Amino acid sequence: MVQAHIDACNYSEISIMGSSLGGYYATYLGERYFSRVSLLNPAIEPARDLEKYIGEQTGWHTEDSFYFKPEYIQELRDLYVPQMSHPERYFLLAAKGDEVLNWKEMVAKYSGAHQLVFEGGDHAISNYQEYLPKVLEFHGLQVT
Repeated sequence: MVQAHIDACNYSEISIMGSSLGGYYATYLGERYFSRVSLLNPAIEPARDLEKYIGEQTGWHTEDSFYFKPEYIQELRDLYVPQMSHPERYFLLAAKGDEVLNWKEMVAKYSGAHQLVFEGGDHAISNYQEYLPKVLEFHGLQVT
């Protein structure tokens, strides 16, 4: 869906940003569209990490249930980027206090990328506003 939208708009330049699983998708899109990419506590190996959740699940913030299908794992594997072609086009923002994902895996995966790794924090990067100027600067924008 995202690829279809980008293709339909025929942009001359795009910037991509993703957090958590969105960071995994952003990496794939960044390679496909040769764009600058910001990653906020990105998932590194979601196929590995989510495989144990195949079956009936309950939403994190609701009581709604859903079924996590085995084919979703293969879909994640199909989008895997083993190594970035141009790491300088990536900006990693990683919280050492991420309670969901391992920041050390993030740093290793995005070796050669611009990195801002900070003490504490959480998976949601609740203090994101402190880092927003650096993210925007990476994309050639300024906070006014």
